[in-house]
Amino acid sequence: MKLNKEQTKFQKQATSFLMNAFTFFKIPSAFFSGVRVNNLDEKNCVVTVPYKWFATNPFRSTYFACLSMAAELSTGLPTMWATKGYKPSFSMLVIDMKSEFVKKATSTTFFTCENIQDIFQAVDECIKTQESRAIKMKSIGKDKDGEIIAHFEFTWSIKQRSFK
Repeated sequence: MKLNKEQTKFQKQATSFLMNAFTFFKIPSAFFSGVRVNNLDEKNCVVTVPYKWFATNPFRSTYFACLSMAAELSTGLPTMWATKGYKPSFSMLVIDMKSEFVKKATSTTFFTCENIQDIFQAVDECIKTQESRAIKMKSIGKDKDGEIIAHFEFTWSIKQRSFK
């Protein structure tokens, strides 16, 4: 996978303090819930959400919305990464979401998206055809012991904007 200059820069920033600044200003609910990016590379994107007071529900587990935020970020970050550095730029939007909650989240949950190559391929197709693409990105949330907490599938619509 050959990255352009902007994609290389974005990948480095995604796991630095700059991502915390981004979530603070653009997704404050994720920031205050403790959602953090652990990894972004060609193999996977890992985002965590801790089990802490701000992210809990009355049933002593992580609130489903906090789990959903972390899962979405684990698929949205690779989508942002794949669309960086192109002129004209890309628009991206979640058009569908499916989830299955398997077990109560009572510790840090690690959401991993592994189909990174699929979004890069979809971007290439968009550029070639000048048509939008819908791509399903999957994220699996596991606890520290590797037990599955939840499955998520987000369908992202991507489209390269037209020159004006």
